[in-house]
Amino acid sequence: MPRQPNILLLFTDQQRHDTIGALGGLYPYIQTPALDSLVREGVSFTSAYTPSPVCIAARCSLVLSQWPHQTGCTTNSPMPQDRTSLMELLNAEGYQTHGIGKMHFSPDSRKLWGFESREYSEEGGRSDQDDFSVFLKENGFGHVVNLHGVRSEFYYIPQPSQLPERLHHTQWVADRSLEFLKRRDRSRPFFLWSSFIKPHPPFESPFPWTRLYKPIEVGFPYVPPGCEELLTFWNRVQNRYKYRDQGFDGNLVRLIRAQYCACVSFVDHNVGRILAALREAGELDDTLVLFTSDHGEMLGDYGSYGKRSILDPASRVPMLVRYPGRFAADARCDTPVSLVDVLPTCLGAAGVPVPSACVGLDLADAARGHCDREGVLIQFSEEGSGLYGYATREHKYTYSAPDNREWLFERAPSQREERNLAGNAAYEGALQHMRATLIGHFRRDGYTAPLDGDRWKQFPKREVPSDPDAWQLFQEGGPVDHLFPEGYQPRCKPQGGLPVKGI
Repeated sequence: MPRQPNILLLFTDQQRHDTIGALGGLYPYIQTPALDSLVREGVSFTSAYTPSPVCIAARCSLVLSQWPHQTGCTTNSPMPQDRTSLMELLNAEGYQTHGIGKMHFSPDSRKLWGFESREYSEEGGRSDQDDFSVFLKENGFGHVVNLHGVRSEFYYIPQPSQLPERLHHTQWVADRSLEFLKRRDRSRPFFLWSSFIKPHPPFESPFPWTRLYKPIEVGFPYVPPGCEELLTFWNRVQNRYKYRDQGFDGNLVRLIRAQYCACVSFVDHNVGRILAALREAGELDDTLVLFTSDHGEMLGDYGSYGKRSILDPASRVPMLVRYPGRFAADARCDTPVSLVDVLPTCLGAAGVPVPSACVGLDLADAARGHCDREGVLIQFSEEGSGLYGYATREHKYTYSAPDNREWLFERAPSQREERNLAGNAAYEGALQHMRATLIGHFRRDGYTAPLDGDRWKQFPKREVPSDPDAWQLFQEGGPVDHLFPEGYQPRCKPQGGLPVKGI
């Protein structure tokens, strides 16, 4: 086995932790044979959390191995431009680094940041600067505007893809990954980041994947009695601008969940193609394979949709690792882990020292029980809009600044978050410990924005307007005015955000 293994990071967007057939959960019959093979042949980290339940902040923490309060990127906002990334560290050690698909680097989405090469593609509308858009145009589909599904008011309306399977972005990521594996420099180890946009909404797949699951068999979301009390300000904001806050349609919500599962299975199929190529080439056992996602999706649970929540459906992610040289087969690990651990895991396998600025741990150490970590941090936004979380094996704590309220949940393998234990005298000790530990992390790092001494700073309470049409969001995925004939113009123009910091 070579001293430095190849590294394959398989990455999805907005995939819940409970979407892998071999691990059960969301839908007991979900078909994920490729991911199931990683479960059988590697370690499944069953307490994996995102450092931030939103795309850019999570990816920033992954490539830098720092918590959001350390990177300064706590929302879909600019990343720090002066820090060393995972790709730069590996490239300096001789790795051929290549990225395919959505990276969501901000403010420069085309930044290489240590990649020797990238095949650029981001969510949104058609662009002549996007490699996937150019690919579609070359294949006779340049007329398609909404490459990844229609957004805005249709964001959570399931829709068949406007593209055939062979041209869909999910397949394109796998096709480009296979092409890279064929043409790569075989005198060097590779780091390949294959980044899929799905199952991020809109939930659209090509035929026949749209017909894989029927709504009646997927079932209803988890909506326990009194769950309104578990929602934060940000849950309510998202339900408003995702057009999911004015009633419950059982047929529609089951269709949404069925089509989400279809997106997951189509990604799984293409992950399987990449793994099969490595297996057939005799290189799979010499490759560190990591599969994970930036964050989850509420998907109707607790009557909510989207991310920006510390409840498990949004903050907990899949984390599978396969590399026989360092990870046992068919093993489970319930140590709390995070995306910040990806960088130390890659460097550990490559025999490269981890920079002192990194806060993550090597997942190989966690799998062997050789770590003393108690919990992981989770954060979205800051100051008066901030959500702050801390998860251990036993409990999960949340503080929401705009609600001026905290939540405490017990964690157990078969237990969902159903009752807030904050305020229950029997759990006062656990509540105080979790609160003090999280605040202590911030104070030690000099992060005082949400603090008033040893307590949370008090900010004005935030409310979603009572007018049900307020704060609706219009995201066209690109300018559309020029597409209409003379005499027709939309009166409502797309908006880039809401009057709330942290959107």
